[in-house]
Amino acid sequence: MASSTDYFKLHFIVFLWGFSAILGKLVTIPAVEMIFFRAIFSALGIGAVIWFAKDSFRVERNDLVKLVLIGFVVAVHWLSFFGAARVANVSVSLVGFATNSLWAALLEPWFNKTRFKKYELVLGLVVLLGLYIIFSFDFQYKLGLAIGVFAGFTSALFSVFNSKMVKRIAPRSITFYNMIGVFLGTGLFLPIYQATIATDHQLHLLPSAMDLLYIAVLAGVCSVYAYTVAIELMKRISVFMIQLTLNLEPVYGIIMAVIIFGQQEKMSFNFYVGTLVIMGAVATYPLLKKKFEKTVLIE
Repeated sequence: MASSTDYFKLHFIVFLWGFSAILGKLVTIPAVEMIFFRAIFSALGIGAVIWFAKDSFRVERNDLVKLVLIGFVVAVHWLSFFGAARVANVSVSLVGFATNSLWAALLEPWFNKTRFKKYELVLGLVVLLGLYIIFSFDFQYKLGLAIGVFAGFTSALFSVFNSKMVKRIAPRSITFYNMIGVFLGTGLFLPIYQATIATDHQLHLLPSAMDLLYIAVLAGVCSVYAYTVAIELMKRISVFMIQLTLNLEPVYGIIMAVIIFGQQEKMSFNFYVGTLVIMGAVATYPLLKKKFEKTVLIE
């Protein structure tokens, strides 16, 4: 049963993740190389925490493989999330990411073999309506928004997977092996990236001192701390509720982005109308959940 402290922690890590898009934008090296370094710092950081806390690194071999593969999904999520911010801007990336609750409403019942909740699907469709409003006008960041939507899908996907793993594995261990998976997945992608996408087919593996500082903060605060807390909360809070709360990330992130980056983050009127529709779906969820679950109990 989730407590008020659990929900406070959830909103706090959502705020931190809203700031992660800004940190990613401040880093000057390309997103792929940034994620490669972030994964290294994150794995070392959580490994140090486990070591000094005298926790165990040991997991079953089958679970180890699964956790590393989940890390590959996390790597794809980070690549799409930060890639969307580079292709478009922070605001567009965050709004695309806000579709994660729709994906969670579809994926969680499917993987857990439970019934789909109609009101969750309806709210997911409202999120799509918000995206349609944004797309229906002369919106210049369509590719960035599409990549952001994919980031939302991968966020829901690895959250569903980890929610099953946390039932028998410590959150810190899950985070550690997930970060190993991110490191391996990104490392395997680097040669492909260099040959096909990278500017002048060159990798930027010598970040500046400021880049290293921003990446270290990303790793320590937004990965080691926030990611581990999120996994631990999955013991008591549903994946859909976590993903829906993550829809507040655009609110925090867009406000901070406008303050920090100014004019380049200011969007057209239809963008904010669509964003309000998406946020309205988020605000409506607790009311619908209370109403429909009460109805089920009465029946």
